[in-house]
Amino acid sequence: MAEAEQQPGFSPKDDVLHIPANLSFMVPKKEIHMVPDMGKWKRSQAYVDYIGFILTLNEGVKGKKLTCEYKVSESIENLLALLNTLDRWIDETPPIDQPSRFGNKAFRLWYTKLDQEAENLLRSVIPPALGAAVPEVALYLKEAVGNSTRIDYGTGHEAAFAAFLCCLCKIGVLRVDDQLAIVFKVFDRYLKLMRKLQKTYRMEPAGSQGVWGLDDFQFLPFIWGSSQLVDHPTVEPRHFVDEKIVNEHHKDYMFMECVKFINEMKTGPFAEHSNQLWNISAVPTWSKVNQGLIRMYKAECLEKFPVIQHFKFGSLLPILSVKP
Repeated sequence: MAEAEQQPGFSPKDDVLHIPANLSFMVPKKEIHMVPDMGKWKRSQAYVDYIGFILTLNEGVKGKKLTCEYKVSESIENLLALLNTLDRWIDETPPIDQPSRFGNKAFRLWYTKLDQEAENLLRSVIPPALGAAVPEVALYLKEAVGNSTRIDYGTGHEAAFAAFLCCLCKIGVLRVDDQLAIVFKVFDRYLKLMRKLQKTYRMEPAGSQGVWGLDDFQFLPFIWGSSQLVDHPTVEPRHFVDEKIVNEHHKDYMFMECVKFINEMKTGPFAEHSNQLWNISAVPTWSKVNQGLIRMYKAECLEKFPVIQHFKFGSLLPILSVKP
């Protein structure tokens, strides 16, 4: 399915997504206000480019381990340094004593620092010649770490981080030969940062479906992680409910890493606390798991108003309809 659904918006053949010379950068804003607006989103250039980006990376990581060799560019190193800074700020902003067990208010202090410093941090990633893009790209970074009012995090925030990476590709900061490092270095580091935020500040899942959701917080690492496992000689989908096998393979495969985190955070039988994943373990091949997860991501995340109403649109991911 991934091959058949390669989108025109983001082609692995392109080194960058070429930006029109007359493009004016802008701070992205909300465009999906009511359920009927969802049609605009599904017809938009933003949707085509976003899903194309996800599927391009899905193809790029197919059959490859997290520990395989790949190029790590200066831009990737700069992004990792940025994420390391955000991680250090967590250590500098310990949780406060409060009556409520969940949603520690210290998260708001951490978030305020990001809100104030995001553009400065990005100037170490985006070269001065593209400085006009910084406010636009920075908004997606600020949207990618959770909601500071509700102190929650979900797949909409994860989508903002993917949009952030997509924008960096569009302006040429990240290139086609960065594909593996985008997923295996940057996105993996982002996941570790999000897990630390979730644990430290006891963040609530945003719009969680509870036991009926795939995971309380993430979706994309299951898509890319299942692609990594396509045609694996020994590990089959039925094996990821076996904690021993998960512990053996979590350093090589993002899917196993996600399951390991679930096992650490939840108690009781796997079939009860993660019913959707338990059902997926009955699918015969990783290729079918991957195809099914892409369909599920579109239906449960990208086509759901409660998730997409928060997505922001600018010049790089525009609400304008795709030209026929």
